Amino acid sequence: MKKMDIKKGLYSIVILSLLILSCSSMRDKKNEHSNNRAPNIILIVADDLGYADISAAKLTDDVNTPNIDRIAERGVRFTQAYDNSPICNQSRIGIITGSYPQRLGSYWYRAQGLHDPEFETIPELLKNKGFHSGYIGKVHYGQNDADTSHRSFPLNHGFDYYFGHTSARKHYLNHKKEIEDAFLQVKKQHNRTGQSLVQGSLWENKKAVDTIAFFTELVGEKSRQFIEKNKNSKFFLQIAFNTAHNFTHQLPQEYLEKHNLEGYHDWNPAIEEYYEWYTKGRYPNNDEGRAHYLGQLYYMDKEIGKLLDMLDDQNLRENTLIFFISDNGGSTPIYANNTPLRGSKYLLYEGGIRVQMLVSYPGTFGENKVYQNMVSAMDILPTICKQANVVIPKYIDGIDLTPILKGKNSNLQHDVLFWDTGHEIAIRKKQWKLRKSYNDENAKYEMVELELGEFLHDLNNDVGEKLNLIEEKPDILNDLEKEYSIWKSQLGKK
Repeated sequence: MKKMDIKKGLYSIVILSLLILSCSSMRDKKNEHSNNRAPNIILIVADDLGYADISAAKLTDDVNTPNIDRIAERGVRFTQAYDNSPICNQSRIGIITGSYPQRLGSYWYRAQGLHDPEFETIPELLKNKGFHSGYIGKVHYGQNDADTSHRSFPLNHGFDYYFGHTSARKHYLNHKKEIEDAFLQVKKQHNRTGQSLVQGSLWENKKAVDTIAFFTELVGEKSRQFIEKNKNSKFFLQIAFNTAHNFTHQLPQEYLEKHNLEGYHDWNPAIEEYYEWYTKGRYPNNDEGRAHYLGQLYYMDKEIGKLLDMLDDQNLRENTLIFFISDNGGSTPIYANNTPLRGSKYLLYEGGIRVQMLVSYPGTFGENKVYQNMVSAMDILPTICKQANVVIPKYIDGIDLTPILKGKNSNLQHDVLFWDTGHEIAIRKKQWKLRKSYNDENAKYEMVELELGEFLHDLNNDVGEKLNLIEEKPDILNDLEKEYSIWKSQLGKK
């Protein structure tokens, strides 16, 4: 009997071991399948956000962005990420194509946008893998964005759904054609000139939508609706907030009252010149300027929080890759804080082009990591392609960041990056940055400080770009100038 008990015991152990091994094998296969499955992808683009203006960076005491911080805590934060331009239309071309915007002929405002179909966009590349793509928010690539037949219109470069506006400067609250028409009539009646503060309709696909609503909240609501509709399939969602672009005083009335803010009036062409009104609302003339800016940031962060909560509630967070980036450096005239960087939007100082970039894919990429590597907004496209099992186009200028995001190559970064706005150029290679500035007309208009001339800085020791080493480092100067000449000669599709 004892031998039979022993045999039965051994038999039970063998069977149990086989069951454990079988379950383990099935679990491994399940994990392998999960790892090979392309994630959902969300790209969040803020507008003119200051380098110091997310609280995860711990660079200023007056900012509280708990929900943007949630992305950083469950992901990687790059502190030396660069946009392709200090203004939005160029930088957004770089993001969506993974290429220098100059290859599409874009140097400054009023360029041709996404006119060249040879430069495929993120949603176009994802379409063959079965992704459903949505664009919600601000569109700005060039002067043809509002032309529904032009490639720059979202539905014409790969997106299946679009809600938002195609205005460089859009009112946060007013979105009605009749309001815009009345405004233009008063402007014409009083013979006023100035950059239009667009108050007209929004787009839903190719249909004009009239409403009175806070655009930041609309973006959040439409984003959640898109996810709800597409949660059972693979989706790519680009969320382009207006925050914190001009004009930050346009906040919900309840927020102004809660924080005892008087606010600032919109431009009234019947009583004042545009530039007179414009300058009074900008630094250093607006005593409430920073409070208005932080109010806009509060609402954007709140909507991001609702988005993250929804992903958690729908069990989507673990299989969703999130990018967060600003389209350029913070605009100091509207009280953005770029500490410790010099300069502002519009300029090729670090404050105009260096941003915080967050990348989060829980369980696949590292979490709560901070890297100083020199990376670019152009890297978003190839990194997405890698995760979606899409062949990365050979002609792009971005690099796949997956090795550093997975902790396999901590040294991965760009060797050199270039900028050219037509009136400024800049080259960064390792710690060295060369900037040449030729014209300060736009800087004076926008009320930002710009020092003309040629400047060479060691950013490792002078991130504020104060010490010009151009006389002391002729070899470095010559090397950077040579790099720029080669790059400039090779523009066009590679």
